Amino acid sequence: MADESIDMPSTEYLVSALAGPRRRSRQEAAHMIALKAHEDVSQVVPYANELIDALYRPEAQTRWEVFDALGEIALVDPEAVAEGFDGAEASLFDEGSAAVRLAAFRFLCRLGASSEERSDMVWSLLDEAIQCYHGDPEYRDMLIALLEFAGGRLSDKTRDALVARVSFDAENGQSFIKGFSTQIIAAAEAGE
Repeated sequence: MADESIDMPSTEYLVSALAGPRRRSRQEAAHMIALKAHEDVSQVVPYANELIDALYRPEAQTRWEVFDALGEIALVDPEAVAEGFDGAEASLFDEGSAAVRLAAFRFLCRLGASSEERSDMVWSLLDEAIQCYHGDPEYRDMLIALLEFAGGRLSDKTRDALVARVSFDAENGQSFIKGFSTQIIAAAEAGE
C-alpha cells in the first residue's frame, strides 16, 4: 500500500487561503488549520486575528473549523481570541447550520471558562442558546461543552445562574439531559 500521507502546507499559507476568493480552498484551509490547532496549538496562536476575521466567511464549514481552532487557542491564550466574541454571537444563532451554532457555543464555553469576567461576558449568550436549542440534535454536545464551562473560572453570579438554568432538568429531565445537568451542577458547585 502506498504512503497516503501528505505534507501539510505551512500555517501562514493556510491562513492566507482563508482570505482567498475560492470557497473550497477556504474550507480546506480551515480544516487543516483546525487539525494543526489540535496537534500543536502554538502553530496557530500567532494567527488568532486572521482566524477571527475568517468567522465572517459565508460558508458554514470554514466558520465551524475556525471556531474549532479558536477553541483550542482559548485553552492556552484566551486573551488572543477574546475578539472572536462578536463572530461567535453572530454564529450562535445561525439558522442555516447547526454545526456552526454548536462550534460557536463550544468556543464561547471555552472562552468564558477562562476567567470570571469572561464567564459573565458569555453567560447571557450561552443561556439564550440553552433555551433556544434545548432538545435539538446538537443539544447533547452543547451540554458536554457546558460541563467544561462549569468546571472553569466562573464568577459567583454566572455559577449561580448556570446552576439555576439546569436545575429543572437535573431534577425532572430524562436520559442524557438529566445526567449531564446533574454533572454540570456538581462541577459548578465544586468550583465555588
